[in-house]
Amino acid sequence: MAAPGEQRIAVPIDDPNADTEWNDILRKHGVIPEKPPSPTPLIEEAILEGRRLAHENRLEGKDLDELDELEDFEDDEFLDQYRQKRMAELSSLQKKSIHGSVYPISKPDYQREVTEASQKGPVLVNLTSGSGTNVESRVLTELWRQAAREYGDIKFCEIRASQAIENYPDRNCPTILVYSKGDIVKQVVTLMTLGGVRTSMRHIDNILIEIGAIPESDMRIIKRRQAAEDAEDERRAANGKSIKSGTVTRSNDDDEDWD
Repeated sequence: MAAPGEQRIAVPIDDPNADTEWNDILRKHGVIPEKPPSPTPLIEEAILEGRRLAHENRLEGKDLDELDELEDFEDDEFLDQYRQKRMAELSSLQKKSIHGSVYPISKPDYQREVTEASQKGPVLVNLTSGSGTNVESRVLTELWRQAAREYGDIKFCEIRASQAIENYPDRNCPTILVYSKGDIVKQVVTLMTLGGVRTSMRHIDNILIEIGAIPESDMRIIKRRQAAEDAEDERRAANGKSIKSGTVTRSNDDDEDWD
């Protein structure tokens, strides 16, 4: 409240963040707060840093053959560093790849092949359906075989659900059980929470990362992820061309409507 005899002056403030001479005067006298720093420099710095990291890591996920194809485009010393890195990774994987295929097991083998074996490393079990009409179970069986081939350092087992657990509902198949240190650390009942019948190796990769069986920096993970991103880019580019060209696809029913 103004003191007796004083007259309060209303200070006109339009936009306190505007760069005007009047706002500079108001800020100087503390009438309005200092203007917050512009985020633009920080954004530009983050973009430049992202580009720098992308350029430095541009050879991540490429195998030896792909590196050889880049001899005319990359520095020899830089390429050789990645070759040495890939060879070390391959050597390490070969030493650890003691499995390489799915282990079909029976109930008497379960304790030894799964529970006890998980003391040395994670063991993943696929409880399969006894019905030939369970599409999800067939999908996972194929993925299990591929995963076992690619991740020979991890043990993949398979058993008929009804043999492992008496009266186990077929509607709960397939079921994935992950063992570590003798205990179940993760279970996935049917593929509904993954991708349903569209479940892919990328979903299996995510499970392996989640349980700590492999790191996200694993060459196999990076390569599959890049392949998926490339495929998505090609799909978007194709859709863009279709839209630009004005191409419209009509069904036979539409043609009949025009007759």
